[in-house]
Amino acid sequence: MTQVLGRPTTLAVEGMVATPHYLASVAGLRALQSGGNAVDAAVAANAVLTVVYPHMCALGGDAFFLIWEPGEGRLHALNGSGRSPAAASIDTLTAAGHTTMPQRGALAVTVPGTVHAWETVLDRFGTFGLSDLLQPAIAYAERGFPVSPGLHAAIAQARPLLEQQDAAARQFLPGGKVPAVGDVLRQPDLAASLRLIAGRGADAFYKGAIAQSIVDSLREHGGLMTLDDMAAHRSDWVEPLRTSYRGVELVELPPNTQGVTALQMANIVEGFDVAGLGYGSAELIHRCVEAKKLAFVDRDRYITDPERVPIPIERLIAKEYAAELRQRIDPDRAWTPEADSPGGGDTVYLCVVDRNGMAVSLIQSIFQGFGSGLVADGTGIVLNNRGASFTLDPDAANRLEPSKRPMHTLIPAMLLRDGQPWVVLGTMGGHGQAQTHLQLLLNLVDFGMEPQAAIEAPRWVSGRGTPDDPAHVLRIEPGFGAATIERLRAMGHEARATEPFSSLMGHAQMIQVDRERGILLGAADPRADGYALGW
Repeated sequence: MTQVLGRPTTLAVEGMVATPHYLASVAGLRALQSGGNAVDAAVAANAVLTVVYPHMCALGGDAFFLIWEPGEGRLHALNGSGRSPAAASIDTLTAAGHTTMPQRGALAVTVPGTVHAWETVLDRFGTFGLSDLLQPAIAYAERGFPVSPGLHAAIAQARPLLEQQDAAARQFLPGGKVPAVGDVLRQPDLAASLRLIAGRGADAFYKGAIAQSIVDSLREHGGLMTLDDMAAHRSDWVEPLRTSYRGVELVELPPNTQGVTALQMANIVEGFDVAGLGYGSAELIHRCVEAKKLAFVDRDRYITDPERVPIPIERLIAKEYAAELRQRIDPDRAWTPEADSPGGGDTVYLCVVDRNGMAVSLIQSIFQGFGSGLVADGTGIVLNNRGASFTLDPDAANRLEPSKRPMHTLIPAMLLRDGQPWVVLGTMGGHGQAQTHLQLLLNLVDFGMEPQAAIEAPRWVSGRGTPDDPAHVLRIEPGFGAATIERLRAMGHEARATEPFSSLMGHAQMIQVDRERGILLGAADPRADGYALGW
């Protein structure tokens, strides 16, 4: 099908920033133009997002980085996710009357990893420090910014959650009302927290008054976190994982992320005649969805904290194993797994490439919209609910245990050609992230789309949507056409059309590096409020 672009691909030479909010893109671009590198710009943009997209990311969340360092000619990956409190255990929660892992509230909060991750990458690769890079975020928190339609809708939807805590209600429901589109939202407590971090670094977050407020606020609501849990946090440099796809190298992060799942899906689909099946055809979508289902069985069986549970990574991403899984796919009939994870999720993804060729793929999140629903009193910091990913099943790999990282949906990615970055890409979307990675990969490699076309192309996402939904739902944007949707239903899929450019499909960003012409091509998702900016 012909894809009509709503936006042009952004073209530039000196540098490029693509984020889901225009104010963050501007902050990142200014960092580049002031002499900063891609890591500096990524942190500056991410910090602004914690202010203007508080429903999707916050200082109280986690971050993962994938960084290409041109001087060394290699990739570096940072796991900036936090761990459960040392007092958290299945026995502790079951004794308190829980039969499943709480999805919101204090018991779902893990130690936030973002601030430590920022400091860690800047110490190794940055040219500026937090004192400079946090200034735009401080200004937006203190002076305010106009509420976007997306933020207005998110606050309205989350109002019952936010009203459960005074600190959250004061911050996001000023005067007891949902801010209208265009109203200026000020967050003075958050501005003060950002100033402390700018002045004293990560220690101000993990060992000072901010840490005390986080612990006190969680304890007030039945949480288990302590000052020792906060002070013990660390980020970890990890080795990224790779697979080939038709001559292109797809790079993802290792567990505790679902990067393995994205690689599995690519390996399975590589064995199909994707171009021959045709873009947007029911036959191609069916095969991709079935590959997703098989890969997610392994994801839910194995992916967790690798420091606590052994994970057969090499087998999971082996081409031979993908061939075995491919043989299980019925080309004419959908398979319904016994259990499945929902799509959606609230996260921010951004990417940056600078004039020297440094490339950053960064993803940061509080998991679901407004995370736990709790704001650390007096700090303006929204706290994550990433612990909701754990299970209370004692036989599961991702079972709740003390000081353990949960399975993470966050996966920044890159595509390499001839060992060099070709496309820096990623998306928000919770359990849908690996699914969007696959679709972007096919759009770029099999169908030769330019970046903005690849992002704006209609997408699908499969999974359980709500507890009342059937075990497996295929949500599909209407751009594929009614006949395609009907054909998928005939094949056994519970296919449901969404509105066009649905946020359920994630908010993707990407930057393509054209080495022959010496230019950068940037794209941002119209499903969010972002832009790709360069110069």
